[in-house]
Amino acid sequence: MEMLQQLVASGRIVDIMIAFVILETFALGLIGRAVGRRLLTRALLLNTGAGVSLMLALKVALSGTWWGWIVACVIAALCFHLFELAARWYQTS
Repeated sequence: MEMLQQLVASGRIVDIMIAFVILETFALGLIGRAVGRRLLTRALLLNTGAGVSLMLALKVALSGTWWGWIVACVIAALCFHLFELAARWYQTS
């Protein structure tokens, strides 16, 4: 239990989460190629970018760094999200 507490307090838990998200995205790309479907689209990459940006904001907050980095990470997540929405909007139009 103490090890988990240290992982959370240090922010290292976020590193593990980000690694899993990157592996998941990579695996989806490989699976998409194997079955002949293109699963790794621009929208998926943008969605992953938004999620990773939010996780980085959490890591920065847990590590007690300058608050400006939290804002930068949240703004990056917003930008990824808006680009994803635009990509989906123009894809269906």
